[in-house]
Amino acid sequence: MSHTDQPCCTDNWPQIKAKSEAALPRAIVEYIEQCRAKEHAESQLISVLHKLQGTVGYIGKEQIDAVAQLLGVPAAKVSGVATFYHFFSLEERGKFLISVCLGTACYVKGAQQVLEKFKEELGIESGETTKDGMFSLQVSRCLGTCGLAPVVMINEEVHAKVAPDNVAALLKMCQDKA
Repeated sequence: MSHTDQPCCTDNWPQIKAKSEAALPRAIVEYIEQCRAKEHAESQLISVLHKLQGTVGYIGKEQIDAVAQLLGVPAAKVSGVATFYHFFSLEERGKFLISVCLGTACYVKGAQQVLEKFKEELGIESGETTKDGMFSLQVSRCLGTCGLAPVVMINEEVHAKVAPDNVAALLKMCQDKA
């Protein structure tokens, strides 16, 4: 068999491949196939994980194992990369990911109070998701927009000079979008 048909030497590769493909969206399987056609396919791991998280929203254990099998890299390497980079989430997140920056500039300008207001309004702690799956709350160390402090990022949208009094309006804006 060719390199793209069988990434490892095992008698049950067809079953492993089928199970791995079933664990991933078809678009991700196709992307991994494209990566495997290139020299040094393993160098595409971060790109594969970015696409997977962008499609599914997080990277679970089943997806880690599937990526490892289909890309032909050890599961420990995939897991190590997924846990090392802050961008990747190993747990399902809410429809709206709220990141409150607690970097120095934001902290000095009151970001801790903004975070406390989000926790109060949502009824969750940082690192948690609301029961309805709508919101996830996390802390960021720096979003690189210090001149706009305090900053809150909701999904990919940056909100500048956020005060605790703005939190309810930001949450309502999200609910209106949903």
